[in-house]
Amino acid sequence: AENRRSLLVVLQGMDTSGKGGTIKKVGGALPPAGVRYVPFKVPTQLELAHDFLWRIHRQTPRTGEIVFFDRSHYEEVLVVRVDKLVPDEVWRARYDQINAFEKHLADNGTVIRKFFLHISSDEQRERLQARVEDPKKRWKFSPEDVAKRHQWPQYMKAYRDAVARCHKPWAP
Repeated sequence: AENRRSLLVVLQGMDTSGKGGTIKKVGGALPPAGVRYVPFKVPTQLELAHDFLWRIHRQTPRTGEIVFFDRSHYEEVLVVRVDKLVPDEVWRARYDQINAFEKHLADNGTVIRKFFLHISSDEQRERLQARVEDPKKRWKFSPEDVAKRHQWPQYMKAYRDAVARCHKPWAP
């Protein structure tokens, strides 16, 4: 409201962890002017033609704005790592690049708050089953969700590493 800073809220978590619901509950309590929701899906061809932070930086909040990221630049050390989409040395270098990016945002007036919404594997199974059984939620189900469940241990290790490597005073 003061139009001097901005707020970036980054939500990460496995499928069904509640990212969208959190945004609805928290973001819905705020006046709509100056609040934006950005879901990051599979990169487009245009986005892939640029460095991995290009599409992220384009969506960061302007002065006076609050932006919620549903997934984020962390996908580049999570999905990319687990699915082996790039060589190890590429995703490993991205931790430092992410830290430098977030420091740049903070140095320029963006307050960054990052949240990892953790659920257990059992809870995720129940939530996925509810999506299949409830016609109102069925649209949220994807067969890829089941495939990702088989990679649970790899994702948990990738999340632990991302939290440990990117927990900085300017972006806790």
